[in-house]
Amino acid sequence: MLQKLSKAEENYINLENKLSDAEVLSNPEEYARLMKEYKNNTPIIEKYRLYKSVEKEKDGAFALMQEEVGELAELAEAEYYEKKEELERIISELKVLLLPKDENDDKNVIVEIRGGAGGEEAALFASVLYRMYGMYADKMRYKIEPMNVNETELGGIKEISFMVIGEGAYSKLKFESGVHRVQRVPETESQGRIHTSTVTVAVLPEADDVEVEINPADLKIETCKSSGAGGQHVNKTESAIRIIHKPSGIIVECQEERSQFKNRDKAMKMLKTKLLDIKQREQDDKIASARRSQVGTGDRSERIRTYNYPQGRVTDHRIGLTLYTLESFLNGEISGMIDELIAADTAEKLKESSDEN
Repeated sequence: MLQKLSKAEENYINLENKLSDAEVLSNPEEYARLMKEYKNNTPIIEKYRLYKSVEKEKDGAFALMQEEVGELAELAEAEYYEKKEELERIISELKVLLLPKDENDDKNVIVEIRGGAGGEEAALFASVLYRMYGMYADKMRYKIEPMNVNETELGGIKEISFMVIGEGAYSKLKFESGVHRVQRVPETESQGRIHTSTVTVAVLPEADDVEVEINPADLKIETCKSSGAGGQHVNKTESAIRIIHKPSGIIVECQEERSQFKNRDKAMKMLKTKLLDIKQREQDDKIASARRSQVGTGDRSERIRTYNYPQGRVTDHRIGLTLYTLESFLNGEISGMIDELIAADTAEKLKESSDEN
């Protein structure tokens, strides 16, 4: 590992030199590519340099232990063991930093929420989840852009698609894909019986243009009037866009912008993202199941979480974590759960890396 880090530091220094080269500075695309690589490697190199510094201090303390006697020797011995423990911690942190990074982690995401089993109650909880993710995005200083929504008369959401824009959005939200189950007494239930309903969530990394090529001949593009809650604009102009990708049968719609061109642009982003998702799932299927993370990021048929209103708890079934903070959780305080999911995923990857070595 240390040889690998030494080589990485050499490459890092070369990157620094390239970023100050006049030829690179005059090429925005090349500069952006190198800067991204430089930024991604900075935490690793900084941690490696800290390792070398602490190792030097440890060696100095060990030398003093051999040379000195009495109180000075005792102080040197204490420093030696202190630095030894610090080195062990740094090595553990380096192992995490050296794990292969998900290339999608820094991307924006498109989130789709759909009411599942439970009819109107499921649709009402879908709106609760949409609000939850919106409040979480605000706390993270992410931006939410609605793309398409199909509401019910009682204020629920049959389905909604929206983009979350912000650095690292996918790394934080990718574990939200799956079936979310809610247990509560519906407002329409006169006898106070607890009902169980489900909502599905899909989190897809936004596709770059270079990742997905679409033949215009494969598309059927339709315009229609926006639908939804009132307003003077609704049903007066054909600004809503529906795109059908004939080879895959994928249909995407966008009606949240007044401009047909903006809706078309968003719909194309959604289509490319869905096609990239299919492509990545096909690649993932080729990976042996033993090598997959136990946390997982996306079997949409998998029940991942239960929200129990009577007990005020939320349970994530993948990592067996239960929090009795349902109200604050639904108000966007989901960082603690997300951090635990990331930690579990990292631990599993470390185990796999250890087994391979």
